[in-house]
Amino acid sequence: MGIAGDIVIVVIAALFGGLVAHRFKQPLIVGYILAGVMVGPHTGGITVSDAHEIEKLAEIGVALLLFALGLEFSLKELLPVRNIALFGTPIQILVTMAFGYGLGRWLGWDGLQCIWFGGLISLSSTMVILKTLENQGWFGTLSSRVMIGMLIVQDLAVVPLMIILPQLRNPEAGLPILGFAAVKAAVFLGAMVVIGTRVIPWIMKQVASWNSRELFMLTTTVMGLGIGYGTYLFGLSFAFGAFVAGLLISESDYGHQALSDIIPLRDIFSLLFFTSVGMLIDPMFLFDHFTTVAFLVAAVMLGKGLVFAVLTKLFKYGNVVPLAAGLGLCQVGEFSFVLGRIGISSGSISPEFYSLVLTTTIVTMLLTPAVSNLSAPLYAIRNRFKKSDTLQTINLPETGLSNHIVIAGGGRIGKSIADILKTLDMSFVVLESNSHRVDHLKASGYPIIYGDATQSVILEAADIDKAKLILVTTPVMMDSKTIVAQVKKMQPLLHIVTRAETIEHLIELHEQGVYHVVQPEFEASLEFARLTLLHLNMPAERIQNFTDEIRRELYRPLYDLNAEYQMLSRLQNVSHLMELNWVNLDSESPLIGRSIGESGIRARTGVTVAGVMRQGILYPNPSPEFSFREKDIVGIIGRPEEFQTFRDLAGGGQETPV
Repeated sequence: MGIAGDIVIVVIAALFGGLVAHRFKQPLIVGYILAGVMVGPHTGGITVSDAHEIEKLAEIGVALLLFALGLEFSLKELLPVRNIALFGTPIQILVTMAFGYGLGRWLGWDGLQCIWFGGLISLSSTMVILKTLENQGWFGTLSSRVMIGMLIVQDLAVVPLMIILPQLRNPEAGLPILGFAAVKAAVFLGAMVVIGTRVIPWIMKQVASWNSRELFMLTTTVMGLGIGYGTYLFGLSFAFGAFVAGLLISESDYGHQALSDIIPLRDIFSLLFFTSVGMLIDPMFLFDHFTTVAFLVAAVMLGKGLVFAVLTKLFKYGNVVPLAAGLGLCQVGEFSFVLGRIGISSGSISPEFYSLVLTTTIVTMLLTPAVSNLSAPLYAIRNRFKKSDTLQTINLPETGLSNHIVIAGGGRIGKSIADILKTLDMSFVVLESNSHRVDHLKASGYPIIYGDATQSVILEAADIDKAKLILVTTPVMMDSKTIVAQVKKMQPLLHIVTRAETIEHLIELHEQGVYHVVQPEFEASLEFARLTLLHLNMPAERIQNFTDEIRRELYRPLYDLNAEYQMLSRLQNVSHLMELNWVNLDSESPLIGRSIGESGIRARTGVTVAGVMRQGILYPNPSPEFSFREKDIVGIIGRPEEFQTFRDLAGGGQETPV
């Protein structure tokens, strides 16, 4: 069957490889690469007849990978960690390239291959890190934001590396070739900016107006691959053009739709790319060069880990962030395969050298989940032997802290809680060790203790023995457990409220004696369900029973432990169901000129009048003698089915948002 049969073999092998990788909680690309090894020319059994043809199709996969990267790119994702992402990542790439060059020279490689080796190992794996963070439940933490921000900039750095590195194979030409490539790239980018701001939005708008999903997807694909091919004809990288096309489309009104349409196509062709990468691996090569590969894996992971950890520390990130970044980003990334293939095609590196780097890359990917999971135990050991930080107090009351609330963590949730407590004029103190957050909280005038809440000296400074409640808002499980253990040791009777990212974490924290655990995703989903059922006019009693049952199942340990908690939870659900609506009384309303008592509103409709807005003035909890006037806005509390009864009584009054 020729190429058609080869594609069938590759797809089936990739399916089984992906299933195996998923079973062992590895990124799917690892399964695809191993599938490529199995059907490649270096192993027996079922083998593709023409690996070169598969490699040609894989080039489309590379272009679609970068096209989708351009569609997904957003500067907003970099804002919280913009300094380390935009300035720290280029430093990391240059330092890692220097480290790789030195390591290569020590191994006796020639200068050009040493430079390529440094460039190849300077990138980390976005796919592997995202999968690892998901399995660890670390999404949303400061560590994850730092890592993802740096990965985004690393992925963008692939583009200049694809332009610069191939030009280094001709040392006689020197800088002129690089300069000419840079000029061509600048001219191309200038032309694409004009096309992207004037032509592409018009084309996308016209195609979208036809309401044809197939034509829209085809147009999106043609944009990516067509511009990429135009870039190739211009003398630049095919994949570079595809990335620029994605970047331009992402700025239009149709970027999200284009991304959702292109992802399935990208995944299929990416499968071919990673499988073709696996076909280049010779198992006998790994056996023959086992010592060299093992040395490179250890050296690369240790060297990159130190670079990331030190760099993160220099950008004033503390606690677990440097450790998590160093252990999480120490592998070599999938875009190194893209760069390596360009090195092969341009004659810059040899197939044997590529096999060595490729094998090293895959091994580092496989080791990443296990290495990253060491963050928690190593951080716990570090805290055990670490000398206590010098604490700093800011805006604490002169009379000291007493009968106050301690907020451990000044992130988004901690800051929101502080805002509410400040409004209510309640006494509180925030514990935070991140200097950026401390500056933000200080500007708001909040009482702060600058220090690590996992340390007993920081809790003592917060007068934990005089506090009436501590709220642990950090999403990092090991930090939460450490803080809970310290508080239980220092003040066993103090109530502790924590957050948990998973059900497993919730159970662990409850077993530690936490008074209440909040699971944010669960609470958000329950609120969505409640609003949906209210919108569908489901009886309030059924909604209450339904939400009670779900909440009771999740928080069963708390229900079993504390009967008061169950009662409070029920009352909270009832208050959610008793909504407040506002109805505008027009001139024809029969309620005009009549009092609340005369109208018999409570007896006839079941709702309670909570307030009346008249000419911008609110009259809360009006008495039965209060008389209605034209253009009054009446606030009523009740169940959804009772609101319509009141509107009928009011003569069809219009519901008004307030």
